[in-house]
Amino acid sequence: MRTITLIVLHCSATRTTQRYTFRQCREDHRKRGWKDIGYHFYISRDGQVHEGRPLWQEGAHCCGHNKHSVGICYEGGLDATGEPADTRTAAQRQSLRALLERLMGMFPSAIILGHRDILQVPSGHDPEDLSFLKNGHSNPATWTKHCPCFDAVLEYEDLEPEGLLKGKEKEEGRM
Repeated sequence: MRTITLIVLHCSATRTTQRYTFRQCREDHRKRGWKDIGYHFYISRDGQVHEGRPLWQEGAHCCGHNKHSVGICYEGGLDATGEPADTRTAAQRQSLRALLERLMGMFPSAIILGHRDILQVPSGHDPEDLSFLKNGHSNPATWTKHCPCFDAVLEYEDLEPEGLLKGKEKEEGRM
């Protein structure tokens, strides 16, 4: 099995007025010449979790970080006018949390973050060195995109490795 240090959350950048199914995403990725969908999991608006690439296989979702990450995409991310928005349905929120809990059980040292946060992670970093993430949340000034259109680091910090959270709490004076 691959060493997994990151779980990267994505949105499909689809308006709330449109559908973008797992099958459509897979077909679009194959048209790019990829062997399969780039994500390991895709969550439809109804909350169904579709399995994409197997976990043992490197994804194609986050350039420079695919070797040591799991990619999860949810359908949505844009409001009806095409602006970035947290459009996750209640079913998607529930399914995403359950999936993340399962993955953290498998990869307890992994860090959950949004695709937009990835600029905080040095490309080609040592997968065993997660110290660069101990400085808190990402800086919106460094985002090149809004994906996944919500603060994944903040929303799922309760699932983060305990040592990392304690480091954040100490820095913020909460301990």
